[in-house]
Amino acid sequence: MLRQRAEQLASTLPPLLVAAERVASTVAQGVHGRRRVGQGDSFWQFRHYTFGDSVRSVDWRQSAKGDHVYVRETEWEAAQSVWLWRDASPSMRYRSDRKLPEKLERAELLLAALAALLAGSGEQVALLGGVHAPLRGQSALPRLIGELERTRESMDVAASLPPAIPLPRHGAAVWIGDFLSPVAEIEARIARDVGRGVRGFLLQVVDPAEAGLPFRGRVRFDGLEGEASTLISRVDNVRDDYHRRFAEHQAALRHLARTAGWHFAQHQTDQPPEKALLDLYIGLSQPAGAGGNRDRMRG
Repeated sequence: MLRQRAEQLASTLPPLLVAAERVASTVAQGVHGRRRVGQGDSFWQFRHYTFGDSVRSVDWRQSAKGDHVYVRETEWEAAQSVWLWRDASPSMRYRSDRKLPEKLERAELLLAALAALLAGSGEQVALLGGVHAPLRGQSALPRLIGELERTRESMDVAASLPPAIPLPRHGAAVWIGDFLSPVAEIEARIARDVGRGVRGFLLQVVDPAEAGLPFRGRVRFDGLEGEASTLISRVDNVRDDYHRRFAEHQAALRHLARTAGWHFAQHQTDQPPEKALLDLYIGLSQPAGAGGNRDRMRG
């Protein structure tokens, strides 16, 4: 079960480290680097009332206009949340060996484990593009996992990048995917959030075969997202060029994240997930603009 595995993975981080990072982050920058100005902060949006919302947050005037009960969210309340997204496009279903997890499986495990850590520490978490409002505490993880399961087979999974949903100013976002799209497309999508002061983390999840191209001889490569098949008579002859291009793509992603003040890390599915989870957690604990100090390659 994804929930049980996520909670087990989250528990591998030493409690003292978790506490220390949270205290250091709070002292250095406040919660996520924002000044807490209370309930009087500027209005952000109306959303549907969901189980767990305070009755005091209901906007009765707006609710009286229709058949739904609406909650009034302020900019500050929304910005306290961490918005999580994982790539569920067909390319994430790849694995080069049956002993390895699919990239999607590993991405969802890391996302859920991070949500367990954050929600257990008092942070609000939400699935970017999901239907539910951000939530903290014990009920946050099962609800988020339920959304992952519902969206896994939806018509929207063809998208290799997050939906262009405006996030609250000075919020936080975590994107987990293979990021094999053209860098220009990724840059254009990040620019929307950077313009609103959103802090972020890009975690690239790849299969070891994608990083190393270990195949030999004559191989036919079939695209997972509608691309035409490619027949290479001798893979050995193109391996060096492939390695160069793959490294250049990762370098471009790392530079893009650094320029945006975001963090970047790379994770291979044949490696333990604990290091990637630690990178995610510590990256979110750092002040905005510190991405260039921590972006790195991690197994």
